[in-house]
Amino acid sequence: MDRRIRKSREAIIEAFILLIAEKNFEQITINEIAERADVSRGTVYLHYTDKYDLLDQCIRTHFVQLIDSCLPCGEQALFPTEAALLYTFQYLDQHASFYAAALANKGVPAFRNRLQAVLLRGFDKQMDMSGINRKMNKGILVQFLAVAMTGMIEQLVTRATPYSAAELAEQVWALMERNQMVPQAQPTV
Repeated sequence: MDRRIRKSREAIIEAFILLIAEKNFEQITINEIAERADVSRGTVYLHYTDKYDLLDQCIRTHFVQLIDSCLPCGEQALFPTEAALLYTFQYLDQHASFYAAALANKGVPAFRNRLQAVLLRGFDKQMDMSGINRKMNKGILVQFLAVAMTGMIEQLVTRATPYSAAELAEQVWALMERNQMVPQAQPTV
């Protein structure tokens, strides 16, 4: 990708994230994004069809980066190891400006919904892989875990918790182990 195009896109996204942190998504205009990014409206429209497309691409890009940077290649479980959970929390902490803005903005419910959907699928898969026969309703447990993890992520990125990413990872992993949510080690022969 041409360096000028990349720089324009980065400026647009950065401006957009700053605006989401300041005001409701519905109140943001393409003019404001262009002005803040120091590009023309035409440049914004060259890259994005509208602010909804920009939001969608921001969310998609951040989720892809999150998954790519936090899960070891070929892993199927959402959090296959405590280290992967720690990398996830550290990544979220490093990119807190975007995640905090997206989670806190009342006009961006799509972000919270997508995050919970990703977590729902991941915990569902993780439960299937754990090999534990549960007496609990799987759907209720998966929903509970996804909502709880979304809350923990929100606490971390909005700096509403006094705990570090490492402390959160350690405690969440302990909870997952206690509830047999982590892949069980295979016995060696």
